[in-house]
Amino acid sequence: MFKEKLEYILIRTLTYPLRFLPYKAIHLLGRSLGFIAYFFLTEYRKRALSNLALAKDLKLTDKELKKVAIKSFQNLAITCLEYPKLAYEKDISKVVTCVNPETSNELHKKGIGIIFFCGHQSNWETLLLEGCTRMKGIAIAKPTHNKLLYNWIVSIREKTGGKIILQKNALKESMRALKKGQFVGILGDQGMPESSYHFPFLGRNAYSSTASALLSYKMKSPIIVATIKRGKDRYFIHYSDPIWPNLESPMDQEVHRLTFDSLVLFEKSIIRSPGEWLWQHNKYKQQSSKILNKPFRKDCILIVLPKKCDHLLEHLATLRKIYPTEFLFLLAPRKSKKNLPTWPEKVFFYTSQKDLFLKDYRFKLVLNLANYEPLKKHYLKLSASSVPTLHDLKKLAPPTSKNLSQILTSTLCKPGRLT
Repeated sequence: MFKEKLEYILIRTLTYPLRFLPYKAIHLLGRSLGFIAYFFLTEYRKRALSNLALAKDLKLTDKELKKVAIKSFQNLAITCLEYPKLAYEKDISKVVTCVNPETSNELHKKGIGIIFFCGHQSNWETLLLEGCTRMKGIAIAKPTHNKLLYNWIVSIREKTGGKIILQKNALKESMRALKKGQFVGILGDQGMPESSYHFPFLGRNAYSSTASALLSYKMKSPIIVATIKRGKDRYFIHYSDPIWPNLESPMDQEVHRLTFDSLVLFEKSIIRSPGEWLWQHNKYKQQSSKILNKPFRKDCILIVLPKKCDHLLEHLATLRKIYPTEFLFLLAPRKSKKNLPTWPEKVFFYTSQKDLFLKDYRFKLVLNLANYEPLKKHYLKLSASSVPTLHDLKKLAPPTSKNLSQILTSTLCKPGRLT
């Protein structure tokens, strides 16, 4: 508790002067700090670059990847620096404008509850602040580890009359609010590997929450996708046309359609301004924390095979079992082409050692089964968080492991979680 209190006091003290700065000055400071953070926060930089490279529909070059990643860090820094400013803002209309509130206002007047599907875009906190100046509503949020800091953030979010609901009470409170004709705000852009629903988000398979769609169907409420963009001196919110549930269709079918339609609209806004989205979050994660050990729970993996790899090929199926939906790539000797499995997303072939050094930002984990040490330095400079060799994996495995399949299973997975 002492550590949390000290952290809270330190943050409040350091950020207090920001309340006196104009927004333009805060944005300038945020861009500077975000630029610095891009280079110093290595783990988040690698994650952002990998996620951007995985987003096929963006079609970014390596140079563009870095530019967008830096803008994303700058956007996040600006959002964080604006909390103390928003805490003392008396007139939120000076900060944010909804360009087309007419339909939502009309629905609200009729007592029809609305589900706002939104995401971590631009300064997402202003969505609730602006919406509650015109309508009554709630938003679902996940608490931070620091209760004092979280309570302060909640006080900012609720200053225009909205109410923050914890995830554990989300369903009950959301249904209650919709019955009263209030709106419910849901951040639906996060990766949700526990979900059974997957969507080709920006051209890459991603698991997503269906909470907004389930509420829509059960409560007969429309979904409106709320997107936001930062202008020179203010934020601009745009609402989509209402997406109504078709109650004559089966619920499972409608939940998929409603989720799909919502995500399509949201991803279009990301394509228009990719630097204003939170790329530091792993939207593409494929598994929960139940099976894989944390260092090896990655969504995009490169498997490097040695020149003599025939004795390893039969064990590749084990890797596919461990990573059933992840994006797996092979880097293999050309002579092994006929014997390789068909499931890798892509196979890169090499004839000499220089071919092993791919400049590809997608890979968050590189399994260096070729035991070629120079690969570690190369891929760690890109997006890989670790580049374990086969020797490294053997050291981590229990002495009872007899073959590569047992080594991989015992090292990458939690005990007894993969049978």
